[in-house]
Amino acid sequence: MPLGSLPRFRRRQATSSSDDHNKESPRPSIEDPVILKRGTRTRRNAIIVSCFCYLVAAVFLILVEIGNTKGTRVLGDIYFFKLDLSDILPQAAPTSLTLQNSIARTLGLHDFYQVGLWNFCEGYETDGITYCSTPTNLYWFNPVEILLSELFAGASIALPSDVNDILNILRIASNIMFGFFITGLVLDFVLIFLTPIVLYSRWWSGFFGFVALLATLLVLIATALGTAMSLIFKYALTSQTDLNVGADVGTKMFAFMWIATGFTLIAFIIHASLCCCCTSRRDLRTGRKGGKYLSQAPANEKKGVSLPNFGRKTATSG
Repeated sequence: MPLGSLPRFRRRQATSSSDDHNKESPRPSIEDPVILKRGTRTRRNAIIVSCFCYLVAAVFLILVEIGNTKGTRVLGDIYFFKLDLSDILPQAAPTSLTLQNSIARTLGLHDFYQVGLWNFCEGYETDGITYCSTPTNLYWFNPVEILLSELFAGASIALPSDVNDILNILRIASNIMFGFFITGLVLDFVLIFLTPIVLYSRWWSGFFGFVALLATLLVLIATALGTAMSLIFKYALTSQTDLNVGADVGTKMFAFMWIATGFTLIAFIIHASLCCCCTSRRDLRTGRKGGKYLSQAPANEKKGVSLPNFGRKTATSG
């Protein structure tokens, strides 16, 4: 009798063991942090890259906006364009003037004038930058007003016949560029901290994608205006042979502007792609995507399921 009861005891014990394993190894939940982290890994990495792009763009936009505000070695080399008047040809000059190191000094002018987003700086070839104007909102460079105010009495220079039209275009372009650069910097800076929200839903990706598009357009238009304005200004002045004025565009300023534009554009492309690609947390919770992560069970769970089956077969055969 004790020998006959042994197989029944073993079968019950195997079944009870199987139930215990099933209770101890539940199906993974969508609220499990490990599952959420694994399912949104690609989206999270894309968000990190976009935040880095916004950070780089913001840094270079700050350099663009603080350039030429002071006559230091670093900020003094960041400008849109630089006018060289050291060999300017006067239209008329009083005989009482004493010849200085350059014709510009003789006439009461400075050797060069360079323009930034907020102000202008002037100086001499031998002394460097000697003065920078006070930074002003919506600043625009009016060379005619500045030069005429510095000329000695009795001295004059030949100005282009269409100077008024050029100045009007310069004023409008400078004001638009100023506003777009400031707004673009603010948007890029804000997006550095708000972009991680798109990890939770594609709807947020659509909203921040629109904001990223706006930031990209603002920075791109401002950069294009700054580039075009500097090149046009250079061409307009150097084409006046009776002035003999030189002009150079700021290489560093151009590089900073276009680097900021490029990184802002890359961040926008990432935002746009997140609207339709990469699993979000909402996708996991609604079951739209990421089901494979819920069906994957840990290795120890699979081992626990196989043991009771092996025990039942052994008990039956015995």
